[in-house]
Amino acid sequence: MLILGSLVALILARVAAQLWLNALNVNEASRWASEAPSWLAGAIEEDRRRKSVDYTLARAKVSAFDIVYDAAILSVVVFSGLLPRLYSAITGTLGTSVWVSAAYVVVVGIVLSIPGLPLDAWVQFRLEERFGFNRTTVRLWIVDRIKGLVLGIVIGYPLLCVVLGLIQWTGRMWWLWGFVVMVAFQLVMLVLFPKVILPMFNKLEPLPDGSLKQRLIALAGRCGFQVSAIQVMDGSKRSTHSNAFFTGLGRFRRIVLFDTLIASMTEEQIEAVLAHEIGHSKKGHVIKGLILSILVTLVGFGVLGLLVERPWLYDAFGFAPGQVAPLLVLIGLTSGLATFWLTPLGNAISRKHEYEADAYARQAVGTPTPLVEALTRLAESNLSNLTPHPWYSGFYYSHPTWVERRAALLREGAVSRA
Repeated sequence: MLILGSLVALILARVAAQLWLNALNVNEASRWASEAPSWLAGAIEEDRRRKSVDYTLARAKVSAFDIVYDAAILSVVVFSGLLPRLYSAITGTLGTSVWVSAAYVVVVGIVLSIPGLPLDAWVQFRLEERFGFNRTTVRLWIVDRIKGLVLGIVIGYPLLCVVLGLIQWTGRMWWLWGFVVMVAFQLVMLVLFPKVILPMFNKLEPLPDGSLKQRLIALAGRCGFQVSAIQVMDGSKRSTHSNAFFTGLGRFRRIVLFDTLIASMTEEQIEAVLAHEIGHSKKGHVIKGLILSILVTLVGFGVLGLLVERPWLYDAFGFAPGQVAPLLVLIGLTSGLATFWLTPLGNAISRKHEYEADAYARQAVGTPTPLVEALTRLAESNLSNLTPHPWYSGFYYSHPTWVERRAALLREGAVSRA
């Protein structure tokens, strides 16, 4: 009972924290609904600012519902005995081999993805449509999810078979071998994602020859940044949101620009955005992120190695001794109750990296103006929340707010000119 009671307390604590932060953010957005704060006066078009407030409040309502809904689904799955009953039903018919246990994990994953589909569809076709973002058709939305499901099974099932097999084949040190396998998988995916997986969902074409391509190639050359390709992605077929990123490692590294980004910005602004992305690489953020991911994976597998050997954990949730597969599912579902509280730490590191990449971009192009203009256009076109509550942004935001980034760029620019 102590374990179940502790789990209930963790669920309630996370829900309370999420709803409280959400309410803080709603109040802060509502505070500036009718009149812009002084630091925004003239910096953002007023109609876009007001629309961003409406978008923020609409998203917050959905978020509040989603928080409670997800907690309810988690509670039902964890406390109803569904996991052990489903495992017994599957293994009672097909046996307890590694292949069957892995299939059980896949089936649970598919079943648990179903309750979220109606809300996802509502957000895409009602909320995003209402604010002019949605360009996804119903057919494309369905095809995307079918592709994601098939891809998850094709990639995830063999990986699960290996991990579950290691538990049987390597004894108590299985978690260390599992860690090695998972890291190898992550490294392989860094290579395969831009070349195999991303093109399954989006059309990628080389950036056409012209002044923009020449400008970007010249920038990469000045920065000593080796890239295998600069590609344009048809993000506009799903949304009007804009973005840019680079993916892959080493000679497989490529820059990807959304077509919406190219359509909405000047060449100078796109150059500044690319300089920011290059800054992440030159400042070592990619390698640091990879190392951090590897360390987190090591800790995660270490914790799994300890928990699967605890008979009291099996007893508490109705699993028979040795039913590792459903226990791993349970741990996967509930681990977020603990890692949720570490969210601000990871995001603080990410925001620090964003400031550093911004500073690099300012130096690479020689002035903060193009990046400030680009960030402003992104904020306006994406209807970003311009006045989030500091506690909300500090907890959830992986990027500094537009106001914070703009102030840092202009401050550093003034210092360099002096």
